[in-house]
Amino acid sequence: MDLSTKYLGLKLRTPFVPSASPFSEDLDNIRAMEDAGAAAVVLHSLFEEQIRVESNEFMEHLSAGTESYPEALTYVPEPTNFLAAPDVYLANIARAKQAVKIPIIASLNGSTLGKWTEYAKSMQDAGADALELNIYWIPTDINTPGSEVEKVYVDIVEAVHSVITIPVAVKLSPFFSNFANIADRLVTAGAEGLVLFNRFYQPDLDIEALEVKPHILLSTPMAMRVPLRWIALLHGRINADIAATGGIHRATDALKMLMAGADVTMVCSVLMRHGIGHLKTLEADLRAWMELHEYESIAQLKGSLSQRHCPDPSAFERAQYMRSIATTVG
Repeated sequence: MDLSTKYLGLKLRTPFVPSASPFSEDLDNIRAMEDAGAAAVVLHSLFEEQIRVESNEFMEHLSAGTESYPEALTYVPEPTNFLAAPDVYLANIARAKQAVKIPIIASLNGSTLGKWTEYAKSMQDAGADALELNIYWIPTDINTPGSEVEKVYVDIVEAVHSVITIPVAVKLSPFFSNFANIADRLVTAGAEGLVLFNRFYQPDLDIEALEVKPHILLSTPMAMRVPLRWIALLHGRINADIAATGGIHRATDALKMLMAGADVTMVCSVLMRHGIGHLKTLEADLRAWMELHEYESIAQLKGSLSQRHCPDPSAFERAQYMRSIATTVG
């Protein structure tokens, strides 16, 4: 049985790829992922804010005390004494590439066009096989129209694509007025893959302390419904690979995403719940289902239930909404 698939020009042994998470900050975890059957690993994200903070601290270290008297220059610390977080991230890429044979996909997280995008080239130089751009932005300016928001996304992809040769994937949210249009524009700008979807971490309120607090909830299988629909709608209509992420907890969840048209399925919450070794269970269950239903390869089933190949293409659009309401009422 052939479980191989292709994503961002990389031939992967299976469609299971651990997504960016704290797991991949540790080299031993990356080794464990490979041992458990991960086809590739997306490293934890390097954030735009980290790069900005470290850059500012660097300048402060260089200038501290130099205005007092010439001898103060001897107290300027060497760069090795305050290794910046971005440099640590680049070192981790190199270490991961030496430690495992599976592809390493770096992750760059930001929301504006600026110097931080130049780190994409550094990630490539460090050995990353591909780059995932996680564009996480919640516009709050009431005067900013949607067209400007979309332009920022496109400009970021164009800027990154212009300085690297490794493939670029874009991880983004579904919150656009016409998602199909922005997806196509990002591909035109240089994205070779789309990761659907980014799950915004919503704040919570502590009513006793009267403060806003971060609160991360692990996904459930219900979270896969939105990416499932858009993957099915986009399959075969854009010239890019598609990674499904969000709500994939069982082999049957992965199968649905693949049949909708995904090239890979990314997992995170299920590994946090059951451990990295659960990757073996997912693969074994996938093989068992395919054998039972007489599938010989992932390629054979991929996209078989996308909108283009579904017996009822309207099932992914408004007509299905009407039928769902009627079924519920009945």
